[in-house]
Amino acid sequence: MSDEVKINRGLVGVYFERSGVSHIDGSQGELSYRGYSIHDLATHSTFEEVAYLLIHGELPSVAELADFDSRLKAARSLPPAVLDIIRATKDGHPMDVLRTAVSALAALEPGSRAVSEEAFVENGISLTSQIPMIVAAHEAIRNGRDPVTPDNTLSHAANWLWMLKGEKPSTDAARLADVDFILHAEHGSNASSFAARVTIGTEANLHGAIVTALSTLAGPAHGGAAEDVMKMVQEIGSPEKAADYVKAKRKAREPVTGFGHRVYRTEDPRARHMREGVRKLGEEMGAPEWYAILQAVVAAMQPYARHGLNVNVDFYSGVIYQLHGIPMDLYVPIFAIGRVPGWIVQCIEQLRRNILIRPLTLYDGPDPRAYVPIGKR
Repeated sequence: MSDEVKINRGLVGVYFERSGVSHIDGSQGELSYRGYSIHDLATHSTFEEVAYLLIHGELPSVAELADFDSRLKAARSLPPAVLDIIRATKDGHPMDVLRTAVSALAALEPGSRAVSEEAFVENGISLTSQIPMIVAAHEAIRNGRDPVTPDNTLSHAANWLWMLKGEKPSTDAARLADVDFILHAEHGSNASSFAARVTIGTEANLHGAIVTALSTLAGPAHGGAAEDVMKMVQEIGSPEKAADYVKAKRKAREPVTGFGHRVYRTEDPRARHMREGVRKLGEEMGAPEWYAILQAVVAAMQPYARHGLNVNVDFYSGVIYQLHGIPMDLYVPIFAIGRVPGWIVQCIEQLRRNILIRPLTLYDGPDPRAYVPIGKR
């Protein structure tokens, strides 16, 4: 039997379902949401517009976007009990606090229990607004400050920076955060999205699936790249040291963080939209050296591009967060903020043609053997 079974460890190369959300061409380095190139969306759209596109399948009209935006802003609130839970867990890792708070929302908001496409859209809009609030509130509380009240005159990305830092971001800084969220919004059957689908496959509710997704994203093999890149940049210290750093890593057969991707064999198509933003933000914040170090690493890695070791989106994300003075343990929660619309639509797709996801494992344990009572072992 075992000789006839092909094992695809990690489900590599296995298609488990059809999806009309995002298309990834790893060999050509292309990504689209609902048929629209990521380059067009990152250049011309806002996060709110992209979230609408992902959830509803089409770009919104002016009126539809205004209504969607008003619903997002109306959801910028947290039950007092959730703030109490954040205070009780304030010394935990931000991903643990975020997961716990979302789980609490499931218990505190009766509408969270509904399992239908309409409920997933409604609850998804709420979670899209509440998740950044949780992250910002935790950052304030663990530093002895009161949470910042959201500002409904600001966009989703600008309001996030306002709640996190207590100061209004510049137009360029808000736009870069907006693009960052757009680029992270959806990426096919990645680990956290697949985990969310597995949860919905059991006919669980959306909050339960988002808790599953958050738990999966928290693992460093999925969500930790941006933090690792920033640690690398700090270790290198100056552009002049980048070449020697890369040479030492390659000689030791160790990976250079921020290069290579499970899917893409060319440069991650999302990376280019972060590059110029990092340069401009570095100049705005008076710290252009971070961008210089990144570009020196890119130059040192150029000979290895033919082996598929190209820049990925997380190569630039960490430096953006560093320039804002954001602690490294918030990098993965920021990833989660952007990915919420993708999780929502993956759950909606799963629900439409739901089936319990139950793959097989090929048994390779002991042959049948006699049971020995405990007194004779």
